[in-house]
Amino acid sequence: MSSAKRLLWIVSVCLLCCGAALGQMRKRAIQFDDMIAMHRLSDPQISPDGKWVAYVVSTPDVEANHSVSNIWIVPAEGGTERELTRGGSDSRPRWSPDGKQIAFISSRDGTAEVYIISLYGGEASRLTFLSTDVDNEVWSPDGKWMAFTSRVYPGCADDACNKERDEAADKSKVKAHIAERLLYRHWTDWADGKRSHLIVMAVKQGTPRDLTPGADYDVPPFNLGAPEAIAFSPDSHEICFTADTQKDEALSTNGDLFTVPISGDASPKRITTNLGDDWGPQYSPDGKWIAYRAQMTPGYESDRWQLMIYNRTTGEHVDVTENFDRNVESYAWSADSSSLYFPAEDHAEMPIFNVAAAPGSTPKHVIGEGFNDEFTLSADGKRLAFSRSSLTYPAEIFSANADGSDVRQITHQNESILAPLELPPAEPFWFKGASGTNVEGLMVKPPHFDPAQKYPMLLLVHGGPQGAWDDDWGYRWNPEVMAAPGYVVVMINPRGSTGYGQKFTDEIQNDWGGKPYVDLMDGVDYVVAHYPFIDRSRLAEAGGSYGGYMTDWIATHTGRFRCLISHAGPYDLVSMYGATEELWFVEHDLNGTPWTNPTSYSKWSPSTYAAELGRLRTPMLVIDGELDFRVPYTQDLELFTALQRQGVPSKLIIFPDEGHWVLKPQNSKLWYQQFLAWLAAYLK
Repeated sequence: MSSAKRLLWIVSVCLLCCGAALGQMRKRAIQFDDMIAMHRLSDPQISPDGKWVAYVVSTPDVEANHSVSNIWIVPAEGGTERELTRGGSDSRPRWSPDGKQIAFISSRDGTAEVYIISLYGGEASRLTFLSTDVDNEVWSPDGKWMAFTSRVYPGCADDACNKERDEAADKSKVKAHIAERLLYRHWTDWADGKRSHLIVMAVKQGTPRDLTPGADYDVPPFNLGAPEAIAFSPDSHEICFTADTQKDEALSTNGDLFTVPISGDASPKRITTNLGDDWGPQYSPDGKWIAYRAQMTPGYESDRWQLMIYNRTTGEHVDVTENFDRNVESYAWSADSSSLYFPAEDHAEMPIFNVAAAPGSTPKHVIGEGFNDEFTLSADGKRLAFSRSSLTYPAEIFSANADGSDVRQITHQNESILAPLELPPAEPFWFKGASGTNVEGLMVKPPHFDPAQKYPMLLLVHGGPQGAWDDDWGYRWNPEVMAAPGYVVVMINPRGSTGYGQKFTDEIQNDWGGKPYVDLMDGVDYVVAHYPFIDRSRLAEAGGSYGGYMTDWIATHTGRFRCLISHAGPYDLVSMYGATEELWFVEHDLNGTPWTNPTSYSKWSPSTYAAELGRLRTPMLVIDGELDFRVPYTQDLELFTALQRQGVPSKLIIFPDEGHWVLKPQNSKLWYQQFLAWLAAYLK
């Protein structure tokens, strides 16, 4: 090489290196506007032949203060992503058995209805024309029928009756809520006399037929994410569904499985009698079995979900994950009916497993890395599609061979938004908590981290309490946004957390402020001792739901934090019991009612200790939604009153149009602004 060429080569390499370095320097910290602009991908559905994946893309429209949601498709091996619908409120894509059409739910014409669109696009045709909203649509395997659910009045025999009653209620100037039994309101809605019923109709202009006429129960019961609640048998003659028929719904988690012929000439038949919860039927391709998941402890919504199979001939129930100490999420049968695939939370990740459909089986990893959430398996059993995310990137769609090979990302919806952002990855750490038990935490360092500097630390406490911090993207509590101003964010999974075995989860029962509090404080002691870049004099803590409870507990038990943020936190457990709705939750976790076990309600109420002069002294931001029926916002009013009367610097924010979670884009923006401003006031 000549001297001139060598010089040119050196200059080129230097320019490339400088360009790369400048590219790195140009990366910046994430802001709320970046996060809210991201496209939220969900519900991947692989086509029967395994060639295509349909999925939902929902994008917040800040100006309109709601999200726009449409159906997209992409080749299962990767390629051009294509927007299939543009209705703006489209969800739940479900492939026809021949793979030529997709059914979906849309409220583009007012009420939520079932629409059908060709794989190749064009105009969607509307299948249902009900005055009541439709949900949970499922094709029959022969493609001739569509099953779905709709909230109807049990006493109405047709849609005209439902429409008439709704119109009368809308016109009435009296808006009183009248109740004669519990669960008269739930999450954000008051009971209105309607029930979610199972309905079936022919795809070719059939008449909807209620398969649970007159039923004073819901199909399915309310659930915060689970497998499909209804399923057709392979011969398309029968539907299996989930329902809780107990009279005292506020006290019961006893969901059961029922079967009913689509002809409607027989009443539903109960096929499970477990007193815990049974949910999510999936028929095996050969028609011999129905898979479902079950919790064995009555009244305990956080019991371990076990994968069961029901023999349709003998009535035998087989537990295939009896020895697997993790929660089974959704699942799918292999094409030959010999095994099932399922994801399960493990520590801070969500691997996908395969297990033989036989008792005493040992699940094996199929995809062992990452947080792999929603998934489907092609009808031929050859290819998986699933969503994957981490704390550094929101969910995108991936696919893989059924044996776990050839994992590839097939959507890239947020690539351009993420490109200029520096998003430090989560770093796991372990320490000894209460009773010497191993406890895991995750740490997110601020962008442009310099180990020689000292940084304030924010401790986050998750809700549930039977929940967990995972290496998974989130929008309501995003650690990257919280670390961006220059904080080290620490997330600890104390006693009660999921993903570490059922015993670890169960140990929070009747001990809300006991071992979990010790675990958290031991975790704080560990990180300030082992990470010299954390400024132990500038610590803050924040949490929502149970995390809000722990914030209130911390406020009355230690002064080590400079400021606290409590979102929707139980403050006085006696008054919360009298106003919450799912009573099985508090009665299980506190071993009874306030009158049968007053000691526990008093012992674990932060309000008990707030009465002692000087206990409340840490500045607190208190937040909730007025439509929060799980932890009624009056809990936050009680806390704020106590803070103000004791002279503690405090601020109260109540959103009149939000429930337990702040979901509307503009409300979310205010939430983050106030959250970060409160931290800055005391940590900067």
